[in-house]
Amino acid sequence: MSVTSHLEELKKKHQHLSDAVVKAQRSPSTDDLEITDLKKRKLHLKQEITRLSA
Repeated sequence: MSVTSHLEELKKKHQHLSDAVVKAQRSPSTDDLEITDLKKRKLHLKQEITRLSA
């Protein structure tokens, strides 16, 4: 897998997590710990994207 295709895949996953965070925040039944976990996973992906883009 090339770096470019790997970056694109990471960006897709990051967007998917962004959507999941928004959806979870709008749902009153979602636990704050679940939202925090989603945000941490999203941040980890963002850091990986930044590292590979440099």
